[in-house]
Amino acid sequence: MANITAQMVKELREITGAGMMDCKKALQEVDGDTEKAIDVLREKGLSKAAKKADRIAAEGLVAIKINSDNTVASVVEVNSETDFVAKNDDFKTFVADTAELALNTNATELAGFLAENHSSGVALSDHLNNLIAKIGEKLDIRRFEKISTNGQVAGYIHGGGKIGVLVELDTQARDEKVLALGKDVAMQVAAMNPKYVSRDEVDAEYIAHETEVLKQQAINEGKPANIVEKMVVGRLEKELKEVCLLEQTFVKNPDLTVKQLVAQVAKEVGSDINVVRVVRFEVGEGIQKREENFAEEVAKQLKN
Repeated sequence: MANITAQMVKELREITGAGMMDCKKALQEVDGDTEKAIDVLREKGLSKAAKKADRIAAEGLVAIKINSDNTVASVVEVNSETDFVAKNDDFKTFVADTAELALNTNATELAGFLAENHSSGVALSDHLNNLIAKIGEKLDIRRFEKISTNGQVAGYIHGGGKIGVLVELDTQARDEKVLALGKDVAMQVAAMNPKYVSRDEVDAEYIAHETEVLKQQAINEGKPANIVEKMVVGRLEKELKEVCLLEQTFVKNPDLTVKQLVAQVAKEVGSDINVVRVVRFEVGEGIQKREENFAEEVAKQLKN
């Protein structure tokens, strides 16, 4: 029997997308012949991952996981090709497992995270490929983030997993009111998608760009030069209230800004509370979804 090397297994895995152990077994079965091993994996339905590599996975789920004392939390986005698969129980279990793994990982990059051991006993990437073979659709662990804090972290999932938000709060308080505040702020972030937490985060480049755009708007509206500057200042102020979380009107109580809400709860619990950062994942954001034209597809097939 031919000696099955790690390099042979690696190459077969790259070609087929099947799991490491499946590749090794296939090579052993055909005495190291890569071409025959590909056929073996195809016959077993284990090489589907590679065949689906050019498809677009823009559906899926976001999941969050928070530890018992609300000091460590994770958020992950796992994509599928269709919303139907996103509702599959195996897929939902896998996403929850991935969030749990992210909660305990020391990895900071996706490659390192994918190399972590899944509870099934194989690398997360291998378990993913096994699930692809089982479900028959391209799946992708797109991103993850982990927050560890001396304060508190709260989260919110919207739309059954379409949007997930984590909010890190710097505070000494250990109070249910703080966690309720964190969830309210997370809901605000899910709904309003602010660019920044506070004005302190707004970079000079953004201010310069928006000032120029607003200035040209005012000039194009035919406003006199002597009032253009005042108009720009007013409009920029309004815009900052829209893009900065703490400046936004609180969606659950329009009489308050988010900043006022935070101050109100801080007073109630007798401890300072600062919103340090937020992480917002929305399924498929930034992925260019392929537009399918069924009529064109049929016409193309008829010509062949």
